Amino acid sequence: MQTAENTDNKVRFRATGFNPKANPVAAWASFFVVIALWQLGSSTGFISELAMPSPVAVAQALWQLIVSGDLWRHLAASLQRLAGGWIMGTVAGLIVGFMVGMFTWARSPGVALVSALFPIPKIALLPLFIIWFGIGEPSKFATIAFGVFFPTVINTFGGVDNVQRNLIRMGQSFDMPMWSVIRKIILPGALPTILSGFRISSSIAIILLIAAEMIGAQYGIGALVLSAGQLYQTDQLIAGVLVLSVLGLCVSWLLGRLDRWLLAWR
Repeated sequence: MQTAENTDNKVRFRATGFNPKANPVAAWASFFVVIALWQLGSSTGFISELAMPSPVAVAQALWQLIVSGDLWRHLAASLQRLAGGWIMGTVAGLIVGFMVGMFTWARSPGVALVSALFPIPKIALLPLFIIWFGIGEPSKFATIAFGVFFPTVINTFGGVDNVQRNLIRMGQSFDMPMWSVIRKIILPGALPTILSGFRISSSIAIILLIAAEMIGAQYGIGALVLSAGQLYQTDQLIAGVLVLSVLGLCVSWLLGRLDRWLLAWR
């Protein structure tokens, strides 16, 4: 009798875990809804064409930029600056971040300098970089690299700090060389945090790229947006912003693929 009662009162298994999943259909549907509402507002006159061109007008302006070849010239210049500045800032940030996270002699001065310099708006330093490096490409690379450097340092030494010290001591107890400890214990443990930092630094890099191109560049998406705004060509302006949005999505997708490749062991 007791057994039957226990069988009837079984507790339902509810430990399904916390495992959110991406839904590509919902993601694309959100874009379509926004565009449809935008077009509806333009068609009904609720949204002024002068202030905010319709999606059709923006698409026509984007197509003209593609056909004329102007888009590819601007995009090629921006991609070169973005890749160069991001790589320089990331490499320097990884080196300093590992030093701050692993060595006592580097931690205190490293944390103090990062804490003091990180809050400074990086675009405010662009005039100084222009004085140092000239108005050409080096000043733009320096602005992007400087902005990428600090979040990379912070995420790197934060990831190193989160590695379990018992694992490091165990490796040292088995006489593992320092390089092996870094490669087999510290780097895999810190990698998720480092890769999360890449997403932040890439967004900062795009923002600084556009700001730098608006100040002094003949070609680049930032130069395109600035020129269109000065000439009240709002359709080209929105088209440039749309290209930036697509660029951000592509960078995010590439970083997602990098995450899956480097963290396949999890």
